[in-house]
Amino acid sequence: MKLVVALPLVLSSLLSVSSMAKDFDFFYFVQQWPGSFCGTSQGCCFPDTGKPAADFGIHGLWPNYARCQGRQGLAARAMLGEDVAAAVISAAVGRRGKCWPEYCDDGNALRPWAIRDLFKSLEQNWPTLSCKGSGRSFEFWSYEWKKHGTCSNLEQRDYFASALAVKAAHNLTEILAGAGIVPSESERYSVSSVSEAIAQGTGFKANLECNRGADGEAQLFQVYQCVDKEAKQLIDCPLSMPTKCRGDTVKLPVF
Repeated sequence: MKLVVALPLVLSSLLSVSSMAKDFDFFYFVQQWPGSFCGTSQGCCFPDTGKPAADFGIHGLWPNYARCQGRQGLAARAMLGEDVAAAVISAAVGRRGKCWPEYCDDGNALRPWAIRDLFKSLEQNWPTLSCKGSGRSFEFWSYEWKKHGTCSNLEQRDYFASALAVKAAHNLTEILAGAGIVPSESERYSVSSVSEAIAQGTGFKANLECNRGADGEAQLFQVYQCVDKEAKQLIDCPLSMPTKCRGDTVKLPVF
């Protein structure tokens, strides 16, 4: 009997959690340099459409909180008096227990026909380099949509079109080249010069992430830019993120 009474409260709590999950503050727009993705000891695999261009590729458009959220809602255990109810709520709240919401609608799978007119542009700008799966970039897009896009408050086509538009408005490859930062196997660039070039070229600071190449040297891997909730334009990042680059210099390996 207690369980029957508790179920409506569980459902109400789950709806509240789902609503909170989509109440984010900004997007992280993340792009990766293919030469750094492929330049590790693990290597990479090209998509079935062939080798991508030597250009920053989109990794994702990720809803994010300005302040990391706690695991709210677990006090429902005391109210409900049922472990099963608390477990259900805990599982749902756990999805937003970090600094971002994720997997907000597991039933909302990416539909190919919803983004069919974007296929060519997505294949050029959002290719997969993973050796897992079939080599079809659509699997990559589907994963990004399921994990992040379902929390974006955007329709499927709008989500991907917005990411493409932000990339086109601020071409990182061209911005860095304009500052003399070009792919090279021998050149090393200061992390500060990369940051300054992006800030001057876009008008906003970005967060950098580096990885280690097969030779053990630091490589510029990913660039995190902050975008408004409408996914229209870059903004100053509301969340301070320490650089993920150790050392003062990085490579931008040839791809």
